Amino acid sequence: MQDAIYIGPQRANDLVDAVLSAGAKISDKPEDASALVWYGGGPAEFPAIVHPGVRWVQLPNAGVEPWFEAGLIDEDRIYTSAAGCYAHAVAEHTLGALLSAARQFHQLARTRTWTRPTPTTLRGAKVAVIGAGGIGAALIAMLEPLGAEILAITRSGRQVAGARLSVGPDQLEPVLRAADYVVLSAPTTPATRSLVGRRELAMMKRTAWLVNVGRGALVDTDALVEALRTEQIGGAALDVTQPEPLPDGHPLWSEPRAFITPHSANSESLLLPELARRVHDNTERFLAGQPLRGVIDPTTGY
Repeated sequence: MQDAIYIGPQRANDLVDAVLSAGAKISDKPEDASALVWYGGGPAEFPAIVHPGVRWVQLPNAGVEPWFEAGLIDEDRIYTSAAGCYAHAVAEHTLGALLSAARQFHQLARTRTWTRPTPTTLRGAKVAVIGAGGIGAALIAMLEPLGAEILAITRSGRQVAGARLSVGPDQLEPVLRAADYVVLSAPTTPATRSLVGRRELAMMKRTAWLVNVGRGALVDTDALVEALRTEQIGGAALDVTQPEPLPDGHPLWSEPRAFITPHSANSESLLLPELARRVHDNTERFLAGQPLRGVIDPTTGY
């Protein structure tokens, strides 16, 4: 079946509608398909259904580290991720975390008596956005009307719209020292694994907050626990952790200067509609021979 697309291992109705409305046919068998939209399964189930006739594979994840670790991303065909699909939802969650930290909602929600809190504001605060791609760019736009000052770090050091300062990774130290809030929204690569460890946490202000919505592996968890315990930093808001899921009884659960959301910045209820939009767009592009969105670069790991 020429230019038919197989959806599996779970055939979600939203994805079926996305493919059909883009003008493609649905293949009931992966061996008859020229493209795969992968949904509802992980890398372990994937190799058996890929064949030489598959020219494009759409993965459901924005972070594709497990696919690289399994050795499944190659140059034989085009692989696309969901990078950018979930940017608005994750940025909105991140904004909530920043506001909660500034306004002390994490503490006030736990109080059982009337107190006199001393909240701060995001107006004039220096927010470091490390990994200013889709999520970072969406967050910066949301912070602009609140008057925050953005310090952006990207792999290339390119100019980031809305940022007062745009630099590369070599400027991490001065950015960490200046920031009131440090937001991690970068992918995990050999260069970014444990990006924030004991040394980096020691650079941060004692009042500064670390917000991680990127990957748990970006942070040395043991170092973060120690920094929170000794009040070396102001606090941490974590939607991703290392390990994940975070085990019951882990010190982070009871740390008063931290609050954790269980990788809910992009929940299942938000994921599928956004993925369907990407599938529709890429299916149209695939049929027209146009460049696809979210193409994975085998050399960079994302």
